[in-house]
Amino acid sequence: MTLRKAVLLKRYKRFLADMRLDDGSEITAHVANPGAMTGLAEPGSEVWLSFSDSKTRKLPYSWELVRTEGGLVGVNTGCANGIVAAALAAERIPELAGYHIIRREVPFGQRSRVDFLLSAPGKPDCYVEVKSVTLKQGDAACFPDSVTARGAKHLNELTERVKAGDRAVALYLAQRRDCAEFRIADWIDPAYGLAWRRAMAEGVETLCYACHIELDRLDIAERIF
Repeated sequence: MTLRKAVLLKRYKRFLADMRLDDGSEITAHVANPGAMTGLAEPGSEVWLSFSDSKTRKLPYSWELVRTEGGLVGVNTGCANGIVAAALAAERIPELAGYHIIRREVPFGQRSRVDFLLSAPGKPDCYVEVKSVTLKQGDAACFPDSVTARGAKHLNELTERVKAGDRAVALYLAQRRDCAEFRIADWIDPAYGLAWRRAMAEGVETLCYACHIELDRLDIAERIF
């Protein structure tokens, strides 16, 4: 993917941002991130955009990366599942290795779809829900960065799979490399924090991995939780 450099003018309505391209022209880009993007949406920030010439798109540019003091951060939450899919296929997540069948977007729970369902002979099925993490507080990657009733619902559905005898994993992918640990952001969404602790107590597993983020590289890095 070829990315184009720009300067952020302002983000608004969650999914829109005005940018100034390197040739001086101003455009509106799509923001594939429903969160608050705390610390990542400051006017004047150096950002990087992808471009699509699809005739079905209203906005050809999409915001992909932003440069912070700690390096580049991926802001497109839609990239998280692709990064995890590649890591699963290459068995770069040791805790989830050994599953021969990897299915995506499988219906489960109450009108939900789990991001990945992993299967292998002699093993319980493993349900994996991926969450993109961009918020940093101190040295910690934190989730969520806004209230997410949907996220709490997913945790409850993962808990039900554990009770049914399956394995369930909440996989948090920090789309940045400048964090050394992971923390649930109870100060932002106490209900999500409560749901997470209940899920962990019932046997839902938590993993958090950082990412290599470069202009020509976006893949999984080391585990931080």
